[in-house]
Amino acid sequence: MLPEWNRRGIMSIEIKRQVRMGIDVGGTHTKAVAIDNATQKIIGKASVKTTHDDEYGVAAGVVQAFQKCMEQHGIAPEEVIFVAHSTTQATNALVEGDVAKVGIIGTSEGGIQGLLAKIQMKLGNIDLGNGRKIEIVNRYIPEGKFSHDSVEQAAKELRAEGAEVFVATQAFGVDDMAEEQNIASVTKDEMGVETTMASEITKLYGLTRRTRTAAINASILPKMLNTANQTEYSVRTAGVTVPLMIMRGDGGVMEITEMKKRPVLTMLSGPAASVMGSLVYLRASNGVYFEVGGTTVNIGVIKDGRPAIDYSIVGGHRTYITSLDVRVMGVAGGSMIRVSEKGVKDVGPRSAHIAGLEYAVFTPEEEIVDPKLELFSPRPGDPSDYVCIRLASGKRITITNTCAANVLGLIDPQYFSYGNAAAARKAMQPVADYMGTTVEDVARQILTRAYEKISPVIFELADKYKLERDMIHLVGVGGGAAALIGFCAEKMGVHYSIPENAEVISSIGVALAMVRDVVERTVPNPTADDIRAIKQEAIDKAVESGAAPDTVEVHIEIDAQTSKLTAIASGSTEVKAQDLMAECSEEEAHAIAAEDMKTTVDAIEVTAHSPNFRIFQPKDTGGARAVRIVDKKGFIKVQRADAKAAATRVTGYRGVVTQMWEELAVYKADAILRPDYYICAGARVMDFSGSTELDRVLMLMDVEMQAMDASMEILVVGARTMM
Repeated sequence: MLPEWNRRGIMSIEIKRQVRMGIDVGGTHTKAVAIDNATQKIIGKASVKTTHDDEYGVAAGVVQAFQKCMEQHGIAPEEVIFVAHSTTQATNALVEGDVAKVGIIGTSEGGIQGLLAKIQMKLGNIDLGNGRKIEIVNRYIPEGKFSHDSVEQAAKELRAEGAEVFVATQAFGVDDMAEEQNIASVTKDEMGVETTMASEITKLYGLTRRTRTAAINASILPKMLNTANQTEYSVRTAGVTVPLMIMRGDGGVMEITEMKKRPVLTMLSGPAASVMGSLVYLRASNGVYFEVGGTTVNIGVIKDGRPAIDYSIVGGHRTYITSLDVRVMGVAGGSMIRVSEKGVKDVGPRSAHIAGLEYAVFTPEEEIVDPKLELFSPRPGDPSDYVCIRLASGKRITITNTCAANVLGLIDPQYFSYGNAAAARKAMQPVADYMGTTVEDVARQILTRAYEKISPVIFELADKYKLERDMIHLVGVGGGAAALIGFCAEKMGVHYSIPENAEVISSIGVALAMVRDVVERTVPNPTADDIRAIKQEAIDKAVESGAAPDTVEVHIEIDAQTSKLTAIASGSTEVKAQDLMAECSEEEAHAIAAEDMKTTVDAIEVTAHSPNFRIFQPKDTGGARAVRIVDKKGFIKVQRADAKAAATRVTGYRGVVTQMWEELAVYKADAILRPDYYICAGARVMDFSGSTELDRVLMLMDVEMQAMDASMEILVVGARTMM
């Protein structure tokens, strides 16, 4: 076909759009979003009922939502450059006990060390709650008897005992996993049985914990492989050939081929999707995300632009599975209330959905005739003081947090939680009469009970992650966010926001997520070579998971107490979403920083700047000087309460850092608190917080600085640590 020419005689080439598809699996609906890669604007949405009961489980809904979105919005298969979805499969499999029986084959050298290792590898069944468990059977082969035949014999014996999958585990396998690989070559390559190598899941010491983590991974392999293969097949059948990515529980994505090895990393990928979606819209670098559904609230922390991560607990045991550190609470938009004549006693954990009742605020006002209060138990064994309202028609409805927020006029009409306040008032009147007060007072009591449950969790997380109180910014996502966030934020005296497209924020998070991988090793007194090695290993793993090599950045953490060295790598897929958000002027950046500091523009100044960053601080009055590092797009990258900033060149950073080490130290009766450091170099903000030894801080910086032009101008920020 010949190219077309425009009137000026210049060849006109049709540029096809590039589309990123994100699919989020929720408890009720599976939602797909299509995003234009060039503009990051939403060009299509689709929703289907989550297919819990389908032969292929929720994977069927993923494919349905994907195909529906493409068909309804005219998206051609060749336009799709990125497909990713969150999954509830791993979590559901463990919650429901839909797991395979695991056979563990362990080995170690002999002697006392071998005896201890044998004990540590021998796991009992892993209790999953509600009578469900992962069944475990074990075999141990001492190093002196380890051979192809002994492994084959152990595997056959375990298969006879009902083992459906295997775990290969070896004492000190993190240093040399040759025997784990030998076991897998027999069990997987020759016998065709899915096998997890413990040292492939994590490189941390702790033989029992490492083996347990591998056993959990192995137990869900058959279920996850079945649905993963079905999803991949259906996407390929739709004509899309780009790699299929899966959301990890720590907020990144990985290719489906990697997920087939480590499905356990997808635990909590649903909440992770909503957090990553929030980060797209969140200008502040520190905050608390607040995902409100009908039954539960998920609460977690965003610190320095990254979601807070911790090890998951399964069956009461800590694992080496990293996922978002989320608190799940039974108080949400649809939580019902419990009352006595003295007032509102509690809100939740039972929800209107569980009780099969409509919210009063979503009931047509004309139906609310002669409302009467009834107290009942939603489920056998529940307290008998939950509220329902019986109408003249015999219909029963209930009062929720959403009803209370609408009565108090706290919900803007644009939000999903907005309803008929007049209907809610009529339904709440019998409750007010019973308590001898007003409807408005009942509504305030309801939201206050909810706040009293939510606020301690927020402050506990803020303390755990050293989030200074004046930095807390609540980010509300989920359909019920507007019902609770405004009231809680006002009570706490903090800012809050509900991002645009909050109802599909999880799908957006999936579509725009970065590839992420983590390497952890136990390394006492790490050297610069150790840091370079683990950094390269993290880069390699991120690339294996689907990241383009030139986009990968690595954050290094050293935990002196546990001797743990962690490298967190993140990068974009081959076709990176373009960042076309307009640059903000110095005046706009000034206003953003001032608002976040809760002060006026005249009260702050730029104390250092570079082409990509401006550092704002209050004008020097002799006291503590807060800091906000604002990038050229207007995003606040760092928020600290007391800091010092300096501009220097790469050649001069050591002197600046060393001077701040003493200048910003905080002396307490039992300790010296050393400063945290951030370096702005090029378009990156590098975080060197958390180290208590100057030599280690400088070593981490050296690794980064050695790769840069010695004459490059950089900004160094040192922040006093108060906790």
